[in-house]
Amino acid sequence: MKVLLLENVHPVAAETFRRNGFEVEVRPGSLSEEDLVEALPGVSVLGIRSNTKVTQAVLDAAPDLRAIGCFCIGTNQVDLAHATKLGLGVFNAPFSNTRSVVELVIGEILALARRLPEKTQRMHDGVWDKSAKGAYETRGRTLGIVGYGNIGTQLSNMAEAIGLRVAFYDTADRLAHGNAQRMGSLDELLEESDFVSIHVDGRPGNAGLFGPEQFARMKPGSVFINASRGMVVDDVALREHILSGHLSGAAIDVFPIEPKAQGDLFESPLRGLDNVILTPHVGGSTGEAQEEIGTFVSGKLTAYLASGATALSVNLPSVAPAPREGSYRMALLHRNVPGVLASINRTLAEAGANVVGQSLATLGELGYVVTDTDVPMSAETLASLRHVAEAVHLETWSEDAPE
Repeated sequence: MKVLLLENVHPVAAETFRRNGFEVEVRPGSLSEEDLVEALPGVSVLGIRSNTKVTQAVLDAAPDLRAIGCFCIGTNQVDLAHATKLGLGVFNAPFSNTRSVVELVIGEILALARRLPEKTQRMHDGVWDKSAKGAYETRGRTLGIVGYGNIGTQLSNMAEAIGLRVAFYDTADRLAHGNAQRMGSLDELLEESDFVSIHVDGRPGNAGLFGPEQFARMKPGSVFINASRGMVVDDVALREHILSGHLSGAAIDVFPIEPKAQGDLFESPLRGLDNVILTPHVGGSTGEAQEEIGTFVSGKLTAYLASGATALSVNLPSVAPAPREGSYRMALLHRNVPGVLASINRTLAEAGANVVGQSLATLGELGYVVTDTDVPMSAETLASLRHVAEAVHLETWSEDAPE
């Protein structure tokens, strides 16, 4: 099987795939929809980061594709509904770069409080501007965290360690860490916070979460940070509030439109502003994070292709089957309705196959069952299983497949 890795996925991923017998092709940048359609015939596994868009058209043009690895946190760049309809497993790395993102945000808070971006630029311009104007310590100030998930909670812990008071807002019911205070509304958080840091996911409902109204609600002189998703923030509105002096600074790592390749022109209304840090989507771009992501996602993909394991898949029910130990394995993704398991087992019994192991789980409208039998299933039996009324996708492993 062939693997295509895009966008400078860490080399450890390619090493993992090659060690498990895959042919690997590596390309440094992302691909357009048209180029991706041309590249995918013969590819079993596609590995991407955040810039490659895997649309329905791409998926329909990739008959050999079996799985997609998002070597990042988000998966909104993939048409998950259509991938699931086609029976493709999609995996990501929800935890691997958390520490790296948090350290970047903490560094930005400290830098913006001391107005280091403009101080540095003036020194490079040959201007000695030794002044305490607009600079302050962060100790005792309030950090407002919007989105209190994996990154938000770790940021909360680290912020308290350097003396910041922490408030947070999340639409989900989250347990407060340390002395963090939960706010009843986003408006309440904005009015209380000296720094506001966004850590929400890329679901469509978060698009445009921060616009003119939200910036107007923030405290005069406060700082805004976004290291989550570019589509969350209206950058034009942010520019206006910085130019007016209502906000004293900002740090932005993600943008609504980002260049596709290294060295491409970057355009943004936030360029050229004092006390604004602009970084090229590098929140998780540390050697440690990228290596961990490469190891984690490639490990999940190889396990899925070798055994049908779907633990931590973002779109399939989570099943962790036992090692095969000489048995013959079949994995069936199906619609979650009563009677499917009985139909599968009846078909196997009629074929004279004894079930020696079975693992199953459901997720919403989907069910997933991995079945081991003592004899190989004939082509006729597999055809019968594929034509089970509720079947979505069937995979099989013979005695020669890796365990």
